[in-house]
Amino acid sequence: MAAWQLARRHLWMALGWAALGLGAIGVVLPLLPTTPFLIVAAYCFSRGSRRLHAWLLNHRVFGPPIENWRTHRAISTAAKLSAVAAMALILAVSALAAAPAWVFGVQAFILAGVAVFLLTRPTPPRATSPKEP
Repeated sequence: MAAWQLARRHLWMALGWAALGLGAIGVVLPLLPTTPFLIVAAYCFSRGSRRLHAWLLNHRVFGPPIENWRTHRAISTAAKLSAVAAMALILAVSALAAAPAWVFGVQAFILAGVAVFLLTRPTPPRATSPKEP
């Protein structure tokens, strides 16, 4: 394997671990959404390590939200609400920190777009809907 291929593989794995770490924090911290980070981690691991990708997809906690996305392009209601709450908190912190108007405007525009995307995704069917952490 060429050095650049190995470096690229390690970069994908590092990004996957970072996303998985943020997703794991979201399991215990309700305002940090878990599902989007797990989807990113699965994508990164699929590029960096077949073994880690398979492990993540078969994980009892992390696997079901990823599977819901892969099979139904669906995100659970709990994950949607957590993500929107986290985005609202980010905007509130920016407002309280007196961020420049242009920074606040860019944040609001981007977060509104993300919120619209999340809230317009379907909810997984009842039979395959896992309990979100």
